[in-house]
Amino acid sequence: MKQIAKSAALIAAASGVVFGLVTPLTASAAGSSASLKWTKCEGEGLDPRQQCATLAVPMDYSDPGGPKIDIAVSRIPSEKPSARRGALLLIAGGPGGDSLGEPSDKGQRLPQRVRDTYDLIGFAPRGNAPSTPVSCEVEHRDLARTALRPWPAPDGSVTENMATARRISDACARNGGELMKHISTRNNARDIDSIRAALGERKLSAWGDSYGTYIGATFAELFPHRTDRIVLDSNDNPDPVRAERAWLESFEAGVEDNFPEFAKWASRPGNPDRVAGAPAEVRSRFLALAARLDREPLPWPGANPAELDGNGLRQTMLDSLYDPEDYPVLAKLMLAVGKGTLPPAPENPPEALVQNYTAVGAATICNDAAWPRSAAVYEKGVAESRAKYPLTAGMPRNAMVCAAWPWQPKEAPPRVTDRGPSNVLLIQNERDVATPLSGALKMREALGRRAVMVTVNSTGHGAYLENGNACGDATVSRFLATGERPPRDAYCK
Repeated sequence: MKQIAKSAALIAAASGVVFGLVTPLTASAAGSSASLKWTKCEGEGLDPRQQCATLAVPMDYSDPGGPKIDIAVSRIPSEKPSARRGALLLIAGGPGGDSLGEPSDKGQRLPQRVRDTYDLIGFAPRGNAPSTPVSCEVEHRDLARTALRPWPAPDGSVTENMATARRISDACARNGGELMKHISTRNNARDIDSIRAALGERKLSAWGDSYGTYIGATFAELFPHRTDRIVLDSNDNPDPVRAERAWLESFEAGVEDNFPEFAKWASRPGNPDRVAGAPAEVRSRFLALAARLDREPLPWPGANPAELDGNGLRQTMLDSLYDPEDYPVLAKLMLAVGKGTLPPAPENPPEALVQNYTAVGAATICNDAAWPRSAAVYEKGVAESRAKYPLTAGMPRNAMVCAAWPWQPKEAPPRVTDRGPSNVLLIQNERDVATPLSGALKMREALGRRAVMVTVNSTGHGAYLENGNACGDATVSRFLATGERPPRDAYCK
């Protein structure tokens, strides 16, 4: 899943656009004009071509005549109307992220022929500001990265994690409002189909990233014949109800896949942030430093919490493995801990953004599938995980807010199948900390004949136009522009 700091920064963005020409995949520009009223976007750093609109959708799709909520939508039009095929929806990760600013950001990294082919569409999923927002107003201490990721106590105890789950759940029940009960992956997919209809598109193409792959796959499952070309990038394991809660458990394999790359970099001669003389020494050094901080945390003014303990170092490790460009963050912190003097605490995004992100993420995960309520379940899982995966110290099988969630899921979680047209391309880095290859292969298996998968010999989270390689990028760009996919699963060296 995407890091809170990176995803929350998108929440303040807004975007949108003017209408393109009618094509065979477009129902009618007039129809979309009646549904969406485009205006200038608020926010900084946006492409001047962007405009924004607001779409009203049912809060509860089983009661279409009931209360409505707003979904914020953005668009940049095709840059060559004569080549326009339709609309490409950008689906952000999270859960809790939004893509409102992405037509101006990642959308502009798309090659020209893709920007000619599509209007680029972004949106803020239900609950995300500036769509109708939610917030649990949780305590400041519970917004800490080491609280939102369920790191157990140094001895493996989950007592404090269960207490944190109860505090956050109680806050969501008290402050979240009725919308909190209706935020789910299924409803995100239904909102996407409402956006499609409001745009006047008969079919919709999509590029889903990270958790956005689960939304994209669910959209393709619920509305298979309203899909055009679907790209799923950095793929979630599509099974949310396994005993180990697959998306969180993925960090076990993800860290083990990625830490060796960090260790090679951090032991390289000439590296100014060199941690040790050999990769194996980097690993042992990290484990020793984390254990020392478990026993003797270091004061860290301005951080939340205001000290660095072993779990704080482990969380920094987790965040730094998302992108090799962030390796120096972890290395510098390890070196500082060794000296006993810490750098300034990292700057946090505005608390209101983190509150919003936290509420949407919790609601999505907990409303999709019920989690065990017994501390004993998590104690057993943590002990097994700590023994097998010491780098993650049991966190991936521990209790999150869902262990005390005040509501039961209203629907069964989405099940991804091979029913529908064969129009899906999966792109996946071989070494991805958040959505590892092992989980992506489960998505590939679930989609069956509908999909082709390209595995990329790269490290980091986010493959297409980010941490992948030229071979993978060219394959996805060709598919989006022409519809041509590899005839079978492929590997990009």
